[in-house]
Amino acid sequence: MKRLIKIVMILVVIGFVSACADNSRPNYQYMPNMYEPVGYETYQPVDFLPNGSEAMTPPENTIHRGWLPYEFANDLEGKDMARLQASPLDSLQMEANLAKGKELYTIYCGICHGNQGKGQGTLVKREKILGVPGYDDAARNITVGSTYHTIYYGLNSMGSYAGQLDFEERWQVSEYVMQLKQDLTK
Repeated sequence: MKRLIKIVMILVVIGFVSACADNSRPNYQYMPNMYEPVGYETYQPVDFLPNGSEAMTPPENTIHRGWLPYEFANDLEGKDMARLQASPLDSLQMEANLAKGKELYTIYCGICHGNQGKGQGTLVKREKILGVPGYDDAARNITVGSTYHTIYYGLNSMGSYAGQLDFEERWQVSEYVMQLKQDLTK
């Protein structure tokens, strides 16, 4: 009889506990901000800053640290003007620039354009993308400036690499592309 009363009591306690439990949410939240994130909109007033101020927008005519503005627009006229631009990198360090350019080209460009610049990268061979011409194509009048413009803004199905490569790295890759073009046209 005592055994039956204990079993009944245990079942009653389990019934109360299960009735109070919410299966859609955890019962205890030890760190609630991990379960329910607080999102803030950029440049909107927030309550944790003094006087309810908001994050400030950058002042007019300023640029981000380490970021240089590009003087040519992302259109055909800008590309034609960029075509005449020469590389600002030091010509005395040309070998170092080409070595770094080759390393970056292999990482970012070789997958599509191929390591020799023939337009036969891994993605082209696997037919994931089509229509990547080689640098020796006579119809492509590429210069170091137009290559930089293309890296900066992208062209056709090629996206911009301005976020992945900084100012000097873009010029190094552009110079290396011109070296590949020379090697292909020999």
